[in-house]
Amino acid sequence: MKRLLITAILISAACWSLMAEGLNGTGTLTEHAFRHKGVDYVYYLYIPEGLKENAPLVMVFHGYGSRDIPSIKYGFHPVADKHGFAVCYPRGPKDHKGKEYWSVGYQFHIDNGLMRDDIGMAVSLVKHLQKTYKLSKHNVFATGHSNGGAMSYMIAYKAADTFAAVAPVSGHIMECMYRTLKPKRPIPLMEVHGTHDALSKWNGDPYNDDGWGSDIAIPCAVGLWTAVNHCTHEETEVLPVRRNKVIVHRFVNGTGGNEVWLYEVVNGQHSWADKDMDTASEIWKFFSKYLMK
Repeated sequence: MKRLLITAILISAACWSLMAEGLNGTGTLTEHAFRHKGVDYVYYLYIPEGLKENAPLVMVFHGYGSRDIPSIKYGFHPVADKHGFAVCYPRGPKDHKGKEYWSVGYQFHIDNGLMRDDIGMAVSLVKHLQKTYKLSKHNVFATGHSNGGAMSYMIAYKAADTFAAVAPVSGHIMECMYRTLKPKRPIPLMEVHGTHDALSKWNGDPYNDDGWGSDIAIPCAVGLWTAVNHCTHEETEVLPVRRNKVIVHRFVNGTGGNEVWLYEVVNGQHSWADKDMDTASEIWKFFSKYLMK
């Protein structure tokens, strides 16, 4: 009886936690299991109150080893409530270090045989959510922090037929991605990055000094997608200063009206940059340019 009571309390506490997280907005946050190619994943889904049929979907991919249940850390719930879109937070399974991760080509994952089809999972999960919740088949977007930012770049390379635009934050392109993958089509891209990021370095890590694997410089990563989208001009803006100065570089006049935006957080560290700007709102402002009716 005592054991049953403790179990009931734990279940109740878990449910309350998700409800409390949902109260960061006016909608509901729920936890779900998902299996892809024999691998078990977990995802959290935020549905705003009164969400209309055919609503957009934003996928948010966590950083390496992150244990956070979705919260106001990312800031999407109030934005989703205001603009009417669903938010999904998938969780990657753990690696040999016990850290949740996305398979983007880190050297120690390659060495330990831990590469998975996470892109296939993301596409399958999107299709599942579209069918189950009657979400838009066109207005699907991806963002993520750090390892999740690298996942967003992988999506740009390999799943541009499913996702309308991507927005890595403190992301990076591994050199193995850069050397071996070919973009399938132009896709709008936005990157938020601190110039003093010690993990996803602004100037890259060409010699794998940090042990993750070589990655390319952020200006080169953004330049790649600027070229893929055939952008022709740059426009700049400085956001109102909250903490660090943020310079927005907008590369415009691309194929089909596509643009590539780089938010240069001057002296910024490896973060979501939410103390420097309203990151979630800026990401949605970018995504909303590519909504299809």
